[in-house]
Parts: sequence; structure tokens; C-alpha cells
Amino acid sequence: MSKNSDKTNVMRILDQKKISYVSHSYVDTGAVSGTEVAAALGEDPDTVFKTLVTVGKSKANYVFIVPVKKELDLKKAARSVGEKSIEMIKSKELLPLTGYVHGGCSPIGMKKQFVTTIDQSAESLERIIFSGGKIGYQVEMSLEDLRKVIRVQAADITEDDNEE
Repeated sequence: MSKNSDKTNVMRILDQKKISYVSHSYVDTGAVSGTEVAAALGEDPDTVFKTLVTVGKSKANYVFIVPVKKELDLKKAARSVGEKSIEMIKSKELLPLTGYVHGGCSPIGMKKQFVTTIDQSAESLERIIFSGGKIGYQVEMSLEDLRKVIRVQAADITEDDNEE
């Protein structure tokens, strides 16, 4: 099997746009949490992000990219995109809407470009790691390079840590 067949659509899009990235893969052991993915990759969970797809009160869809060990704050997220409220889409709606399955959803290469917001913590990181578009595949790149591929805004969208 040639190395090229291991590429996901996300990686092909990045190659096509000549954007540098590092690909990571881990053995797919079924549905794993983002923190388990970070551990499998031997990476700091603060640099590994998950892609969440939501629907607003207006019925518009939004994509949020948050660190794997944090939770999306639905109120902050709604405010960041000018919605009264938002909720997570149902798992069965993910594939027809984005072209991705749960656990392999990437902000790059969705069927349609949705308004995308990344947690502001990404702005202080040199690189971020997120799904490569297939379970078991991750891509690592700078936020600056991600912005060359998709429109993404940064905002405070995660629940506050109650650790004082």
C-alpha cells in the first residue's frame, strides 16, 4: 500500500493549497474521547482540538473547534455567532450535513463551509491538532495556516474552569 493512499481528503486539500501540516495517526479502537486521542498521539491535550457541529435557533449550522479537555459553552457559542441559542446536532445528522462521521469530523473539507469559531486559546498556540477527516487521523498545523483554508474566527466559547 503506498503512503499516498493513507491520505484523507483533508490532507489532499492541504496538499493542493500547498499548506504545510504534520499528519498523525493512531490505531482506531472504536469511539475514543479527544483526551484519549491526545494520549494515543503522546500530545498535550491543550493542543488537540475537537470539531463540534451545532444548529442555531435560526436553523443555521455552525462549527466550533474546542480543546478536547474542555466543553463547549452553548451560551457563549451562540453569542459568538449572533444566535439566541444553539444546540448540538444529532449524531445521525452529521454525515449527511458534513460528509464526516462522529469522531472523524474535520473543519476542513465539509460539504459546505459553515461559520466556524475556534476557542480563543488556540491563538496562543504555535500549532493545533485536529481531525484529519477520518477516525484515526489527525492533522497538526498553525492557526494561521488553518485560516488560509477556511474562514475561522476566535472567541471565548468554552465553559469556564471552576479551578480557582
